[in-house]
Amino acid sequence: MKQNDKESIIKLFGITNQFTELDLDRVEKKHNIDLGRSKAKTEKDITYYPQFELSIRNEAKLMSKHYEIFYCLEKSIRDLITATLETSFGEDWWNTNVPQIVKDEVKKRTQKEIDSGVTLRSLEPIDFSTFGELAEIFKFNWSTFNTIFKSLKAVEKVMSSLNTLRGPIAHCTALAEDEELRLQLSVRDWFRLME
Repeated sequence: MKQNDKESIIKLFGITNQFTELDLDRVEKKHNIDLGRSKAKTEKDITYYPQFELSIRNEAKLMSKHYEIFYCLEKSIRDLITATLETSFGEDWWNTNVPQIVKDEVKKRTQKEIDSGVTLRSLEPIDFSTFGELAEIFKFNWSTFNTIFKSLKAVEKVMSSLNTLRGPIAHCTALAEDEELRLQLSVRDWFRLME
């Protein structure tokens, strides 16, 4: 079994466990029961957190699980791109194997953060790219990624679906129940692309 296969299986196992947790959360909520799986309460800003409406705090708690899934997914996609292109093209892969329009947009975002005086989110340019731009990097380097994925159209379709689902998660809007299911299926589709 190849290293990439092992990593994919481990990642799929982790994502599947998160989906199971989500399903158990729904059961607890639907039947108003506590299955004793709650983790220790994390310390919140006790000065302001209680001032938010309970409904908003509850929605945030539910949405945090979707954010965690997407965070893991997006980080793993960035890692896959970096590892694959660095292995194939060396440490200068960003300069040689990323579409110029993506590099230009990343440069603007990086400069905006520098000009804001905040701590940079990363020293790696790929961390400044949007989810949609990651799809462009796959397309631009398809001759390298076609050994990992079977179909560029399938990669584009799944990434487009994930990008649509990312919007509500990233912009603090609750996902409808059917969109929660769509997220689960889209993440599964992503890992299925690498089988």
